[in-house]
Amino acid sequence: MPMWAYKGVDPRGKQVNGVRDADSPKMLRSLLRRDGVLVTDVAEARAGKAARANGASGLRREVDLKAIFQTVKTAEVAGFTRQLATLLKAGIPLAESLGAIVDQIDNPKLKSIVVEVRLKVNEGSALADALGKHDKVFPGVYVSMVRGGETAGNLDQVLVRLADFLEAQVKLRSKVVGAMIYPILMACVSAAVMAILMVAVVPKITAIYADTEKVLPWNTQMLIWVSTIIGEYWFLIALSIPFAALGFRAWVRSDAGRSLWDRMVLKLPLVGGLARQIAIARFCRTFGTMLASGVPLLRAMEVSREILGNTTLMKVIDKAREQIAQGESIAATLKRSGQFPSIVTHMIAVGERAGQLEQMLTNVADAYDADTDTRLSRLTSLLEPLMIVVMGGTVAFIVFSILGPIMDMNPTL
Repeated sequence: MPMWAYKGVDPRGKQVNGVRDADSPKMLRSLLRRDGVLVTDVAEARAGKAARANGASGLRREVDLKAIFQTVKTAEVAGFTRQLATLLKAGIPLAESLGAIVDQIDNPKLKSIVVEVRLKVNEGSALADALGKHDKVFPGVYVSMVRGGETAGNLDQVLVRLADFLEAQVKLRSKVVGAMIYPILMACVSAAVMAILMVAVVPKITAIYADTEKVLPWNTQMLIWVSTIIGEYWFLIALSIPFAALGFRAWVRSDAGRSLWDRMVLKLPLVGGLARQIAIARFCRTFGTMLASGVPLLRAMEVSREILGNTTLMKVIDKAREQIAQGESIAATLKRSGQFPSIVTHMIAVGERAGQLEQMLTNVADAYDADTDTRLSRLTSLLEPLMIVVMGGTVAFIVFSILGPIMDMNPTL
């Protein structure tokens, strides 16, 4: 059934547009009339470009422009995946299932992508090939798992695993972001308070030392120097912050910079262990899900390595793939690297021997996710008093640096 891009007016007189399937423009107008929409323009939607007939180019451009500034969230892709899995499990053909989902999608960009995917499927393309043309929304791991499901004939089951996988990713990301919001907010507030003290308060108080010939203590001299620098060059400092951030970002994106930064992150106290644990949990869950979906082992490792997000660990996977291709076991190659904890390699070894590698990888991911929750809670609990102590210590330094010389000048105080 062809898809049509339409433009019309709803019962309230508001301009509406969208895409819907129908046997003909006449059928489309009839269907929309039942919904109270008066169609003013209609054109057949085609994969990759709009039809030029009947002045449809302007309409199609309008639809596309609305999608340009939209982003597709992982949670929305997970919802689409679960809906598609449910329809396929109920025995509804793929193209018809995609058409049914289109009307349920609120995000214009995701809706336009699903419409194009459905058109490609109608033209005879595989679902994985159609999804692969939108790699920013459907990454390599998604496409590879769908391809494996199509090949094995269990696409509905693979889509269920994919939905679970994406929802687990969203949940983990939300936990990490939620744990870091409060410390970041506290740091920003503390920096603002210190800046106000240095610019507006400290100079007025320390001005009383200007007429004295007495040598000030080193801490008072340092306070006055810092206050003067911030007060006179605050605009340069404010400008340097975004430039420094952009420079750091460019350095991290370079090959040498990213390699060095990733090694440093893994060695940081507290944070390094947590970063390693999150990366390994994501890798194990992705690797296990892909294997369970019928993706070949080496291909699954190749795609799963991108999930790690750390070049040091990614190099370990690259080397492991080469050694596994020569006949070595996964657990042995990962253990030799020294980057994967012994408990992980031991569980993988048990899974290999028992023929349950997929389940064992999922168990590792579940255990690490649970431990990540605990460590995030501990880290947050530790950061709160630590930041209070740092802020209190800074304020105490300022107070003693100001009052010290005053007390020396007035011994009776």
